[in-house]
Amino acid sequence: MQKGPTTPKGFGDIMPLEVKTRRSMFMAIVPVLEKYGFEPLETPTIEFAETLLGKYGEDEKLIYQLTDKGGRRLALRYDLTVPLARFVANNLGLLSPTFARYQIGQVFRGDNPQKGRKREFTQFDFDVVGSSDFQEDVKVVKAIVESARAIGLKNAILQINDREIFDKLGLTKEQIITIDKIDKIGKVEVEKKVGRLDSLEKAEKSERLANIVSELEKAGLKEGADFVWNKFLARGLNYYTSTIFELKLDKTPGGLSVGGGGRYDNLIGMFAGRPIPAVGFSYGIDRLIELLA
Repeated sequence: MQKGPTTPKGFGDIMPLEVKTRRSMFMAIVPVLEKYGFEPLETPTIEFAETLLGKYGEDEKLIYQLTDKGGRRLALRYDLTVPLARFVANNLGLLSPTFARYQIGQVFRGDNPQKGRKREFTQFDFDVVGSSDFQEDVKVVKAIVESARAIGLKNAILQINDREIFDKLGLTKEQIITIDKIDKIGKVEVEKKVGRLDSLEKAEKSERLANIVSELEKAGLKEGADFVWNKFLARGLNYYTSTIFELKLDKTPGGLSVGGGGRYDNLIGMFAGRPIPAVGFSYGIDRLIELLA
């Protein structure tokens, strides 16, 4: 039997059952976000390459770049965060004093396809822009935990950390990127490249992190059940500046991640010409679908 054309590696069709599952998931998450004041937004799939380049560290090599008929360098969006930063820089009037948005969209990365991650996949982002107040971090964490429970992730736990702890210890960006791989390559390999991790193991919560934990506990969330402080959580992207999050399916530190995010107080300022703090989170929808199927 003759077959039709195939799709490129890492790209594929989404079958009806999965489409319906996605729709149900979105319908469960959206009411949680709108309760916390997040509004919907959509940005284009293609940006000018210069908008995206220089924002992702060593992962920049994964960006799909192309040239149009006019010779302009374009790129498929790598995530939904940098396009949000570009949008906010062009619409500063929305900050009164903050702008909270959510977005569902396709993103593209020229990486090796793996379980739950193709080269084209769906992200579900939500962010608060315009405030450095730790209460905005608290709001994001509450929305993460509540939405995770709403889609059936009863045992999921949010790992949190503060990259300012790494800065105080004098760790370089390269060392932080290596620490971010500790679940994949193990502590011994990390120590070979970074040095002994004693100082990190002995580190205490930053003031911001301590305030966040205190407010979460007041709100009824439990450390060790809903969230946990992971001193080795680093998140590899260059634009994170402070609080960082990673949602795991269970309490196993090396367990499968289904979402991540954090505070990025300098990224939007690269476009806006003045400091504009922000904090957010992104679900990996494709991985979630595989796990909940």
